[in-house]
Amino acid sequence: MKITPTEIPDVLLIEPQVFGDERGFFYESYNERTLLEKANISGHFVQDNHSCSAKNVLRGLHYQIKQPQGKLVRVVVGEVFDVAVDLRTSSQYFGRSVSARLSATNKHMLWIPSGFAHGFLVLSASAEFLYKTTDYYAPDHERTIIWNDPDLAIAWPLEVEPIVSAKDRMGKGLNAVELYP
Repeated sequence: MKITPTEIPDVLLIEPQVFGDERGFFYESYNERTLLEKANISGHFVQDNHSCSAKNVLRGLHYQIKQPQGKLVRVVVGEVFDVAVDLRTSSQYFGRSVSARLSATNKHMLWIPSGFAHGFLVLSASAEFLYKTTDYYAPDHERTIIWNDPDLAIAWPLEVEPIVSAKDRMGKGLNAVELYP
């Protein structure tokens, strides 16, 4: 695995070693020992999630104020524009975001530690998105930052108005949400 820090060094781009030939491909999508040794990712994963979304669906920006989740995310069908926003008020990167294109073709993954909001935009006809989390989903503690918050100024690669859930449309701006210490 090749592991590269992003502009926010705690968020890591992970490129697995892919073995391919005329039959197809094989790669390790998760290896606890390798991630601990190469990236100091020591979170114990407790839940796997799988979503399928149509083109132009934008999910997020989600986080949990209690039971914060570290996430190891990847795409197995299609392509997404994935975003992580630093919500740690003690961080020098507070309020900044990083993004990566994750796809079934490039097989890249992103490690997003707890303390970040997360969201993605589907760029392909559809996308299947997988992620491992370090804590359980806790709907009472889930919060949403509005995807188009001008204070975040995320450069979403939009071709049309995104398809957003009713819950995500009710998201608040960064200056109006509960934050991490």
